[in-house]
Amino acid sequence: LQKWFNLSDPMLEEMLCDRISFQRFAGLNMDQKVPDETTFVQFRKRLNAHGHIATLFEKTIAILKTRGVILEEGTCVDATIIESPRGRTSKDGLASTKDKTASYTKKHGRIYHGYKGHIATDRNGMIKDYLFDTASTHDSRHIDDLIENEKHSVFADSAYMDKKRKAKLQANGIFCGIIEKRVRGQKELTRAQKLHNRLVAGIRAVVEHPFAWMKNSGYGRTRYRGMRRNALDFGLHVIAYNWKRSLSLLAVTA
Repeated sequence: LQKWFNLSDPMLEEMLCDRISFQRFAGLNMDQKVPDETTFVQFRKRLNAHGHIATLFEKTIAILKTRGVILEEGTCVDATIIESPRGRTSKDGLASTKDKTASYTKKHGRIYHGYKGHIATDRNGMIKDYLFDTASTHDSRHIDDLIENEKHSVFADSAYMDKKRKAKLQANGIFCGIIEKRVRGQKELTRAQKLHNRLVAGIRAVVEHPFAWMKNSGYGRTRYRGMRRNALDFGLHVIAYNWKRSLSLLAVTA
């Protein structure tokens, strides 16, 4: 509920007190005490302390697979920058609000400070796996981990194109749907490369839908300082998106 409606901890507590629909969704009876904002903070701390964000994600995937909304064949990979405030330094220079675990990267001539969320989706846009890292890590760094179990096809933009990766996929009988790009000395793409790119572009585009949903839901910037806290927050957004997306897919197939 918090991620779907972009609520702060105090607002989540208020909405649970105010809305019967929220109480019913959370499984709370009218005579039960609503958790307060401190409870939400402590819950996230305990999730991080015990590494249970992975437990929640894996359980979500297991349930959604039994409901038939996650396709087994085909993986789409992409990454997005999640900006962090650059912070301020105190006048005496002894203190700073800058997130020291975030890093810088440059994209389309603009410098960003923050992190990157890397995801692997099926061809319905359901997130099958994800990783969270600093912004300076290149997009292609994590693709091999995200497609490790794929046996059918892989789709991604040109940032992930690599001759060795393409050859390895093809050697294993996996269709390489990574957008082709010009190599050194090549003035333009060949006719075959252009056709390939047109064919896979529409399929690959589905991986951008989760990021669009997250940003439209208010997740344009980090809420916290530190890698672990922001990785947990990204994981909760991934889980929330999958449940939301699954409801849409089930409604279509009903």
